[in-house]
Amino acid sequence: MTETNDRSLEATVNFPELLARVDHDYEFLRELFGIFQQQIPSLLQSLQEAVAAENMKQVEITGHTLKGMLAALAAPHAAAAAALLENLGRNRDKIGLEDALARLKYALAVMVPELQRFVSEVRP
Repeated sequence: MTETNDRSLEATVNFPELLARVDHDYEFLRELFGIFQQQIPSLLQSLQEAVAAENMKQVEITGHTLKGMLAALAAPHAAAAAALLENLGRNRDKIGLEDALARLKYALAVMVPELQRFVSEVRP
């Protein structure tokens, strides 16, 4: 089971899809990633505070925001982790909330450096 989970995170960003979404506009890709890098710390902080306070409405809202951002960056694993938080918040389901947050943080910890390397290496 661990092997499957590890393998599922091998490709954390679908780079061909991401490039197609930005029409191979590398400068726009850099801008998009820059916006993500600026917003992610405050969104994660908000999410952590909402989870700690069991503020399920805020978990839903922030999870939804992150899901959209991550989907736009063609990061399906991280987007799925954010969607799980969104759904837990919407359903007011506190069971598994901490685990879902940990899953998102892990997915981001793997995805962000991978995307950062890619963005820094792409040439117009």
